[in-house]
Amino acid sequence: MTRSTPARPLFATALLTASLGLIANSAAAQAPVGPLPPKPGSTIQQPPPKPNISVKVDFVNAPVVVSDSKGGMVLDLMKNNFRVFDNGVQQKVEDFDMGGAPISLAIVVETSSRVEALLPAIRKTGILFTQTVLGPDGDATIIGYNDTVDQLLDFNANHDTVEKAFANLKEGTSGAKLYDALSSAVGRLRNRPTTRRRVIVTVAEAVDSGSENKLGQVLREAQMANITIYSVGLSSTAAAARGPAKSGAPPSATPPGTYGLPPIPGTPQTPETEANRAGNIDLLGLAVWTVQHATEVVREHPLEIAATATGGLYQSTFRDSSIEKAIDNIGGELHAEYTLSYHPTGTDPGGYHEIKVEVDRPGVKVRTRPGYYLTPPGA
Repeated sequence: MTRSTPARPLFATALLTASLGLIANSAAAQAPVGPLPPKPGSTIQQPPPKPNISVKVDFVNAPVVVSDSKGGMVLDLMKNNFRVFDNGVQQKVEDFDMGGAPISLAIVVETSSRVEALLPAIRKTGILFTQTVLGPDGDATIIGYNDTVDQLLDFNANHDTVEKAFANLKEGTSGAKLYDALSSAVGRLRNRPTTRRRVIVTVAEAVDSGSENKLGQVLREAQMANITIYSVGLSSTAAAARGPAKSGAPPSATPPGTYGLPPIPGTPQTPETEANRAGNIDLLGLAVWTVQHATEVVREHPLEIAATATGGLYQSTFRDSSIEKAIDNIGGELHAEYTLSYHPTGTDPGGYHEIKVEVDRPGVKVRTRPGYYLTPPGA
């Protein structure tokens, strides 16, 4: 059996219910002051029972992508092929679906002057979102951000309207309130019907400046609302080569589009391969840490962490055409995605809950979200 790589959960609201035992006192109306010693042979009165505290959690949705050894999507699995564990306890899968539920999509797009050179390519992607991501029953809202967070389009199912909103994207100021924009998207998706899949696609650079929200706080809320985040990472190198220098990011030691070291033998030289020279990044560990330490500041890899923490996918881009390819990949994955839903049972009421998914087919790779966070009772 293949164990999933813990990665990216979805979320549900934790409700705390307490049942308090009532103490019946049949003693005399007037009691003497102070404790009475027990009489010889009498039964010592026991203290009242502690409150029976239980936590009710609505459905937790686990988005699952299964691929074969060649990277192709595995599309013929059934409910009985999966096993789901919550904090190590196997759960009963109550709802099962494969790419069928309609999508409510929040598109978070950076309109900062920092990506001015890439905006013409971004404006053309509206038709890709409508044709490859939304599907016939989907609806979308568009949120732009720079120094402000702006709702550019409320939820709308009309494809022409969505495409027109994209075509009219305007360049903003130089700020990048990425986390505040993600928080706004989570808040809007939280109110969508539970029968719809809730998805965020972010088209942005991995830079935040000036946000009031912390990334960990946003991801906790996204997990609780069963929201999956996909990230299309715009290329700083490509933007710098075509537009003004970008503040807020470390200056490059080499001219735009060039690299300070020779390529790795047999490997094409791209910003992605160059970034990987520093060593492998434990994105799963970073995602879990970020959610557990929600008030801490996260400065590195925010788009990758957001995708990993919620079961989505991060894709970096270098050329205009790769932005289109990234959106195509997201659409293909969403319509080949399994969704497993369960009511958590047999686990602690608070803290971080780890999700693991296993498939009874050898040689496949399973990806889901790594877990979710419940605020402990009384916290």
